[in-house]
Amino acid sequence: PWGREVWYAHNQLYAGKVLEVRAGHLLSLQLHEVKHETLFLQSGLVLFTRGEEEFEWKPGEVIEIPPGTVHRMEAVEDSVILEVSTPQLEDIVRLEDRYGRTAG
Repeated sequence: PWGREVWYAHNQLYAGKVLEVRAGHLLSLQLHEVKHETLFLQSGLVLFTRGEEEFEWKPGEVIEIPPGTVHRMEAVEDSVILEVSTPQLEDIVRLEDRYGRTAG
């Protein structure tokens, strides 16, 4: 219900995807134990939480998410995010999730 993700690369060295997040939707509060991500906001406006910090993420800006960093995205406007990461796609610990995907 939040939008969609389109994977365009996944091999032993890296992974890449496009996230399309609809306005008003809040993605999981999450962290990765091993996976390292770099995110580029192509379009839209996102309220981004990284650790204790919360800020507006604007088009053209890059955010790096090292392993162990608690983070979350909320689309203020329809947004398109480009993500490249290390290849550990299953490495996600959801701490909170509006769509019922947390463990437990």
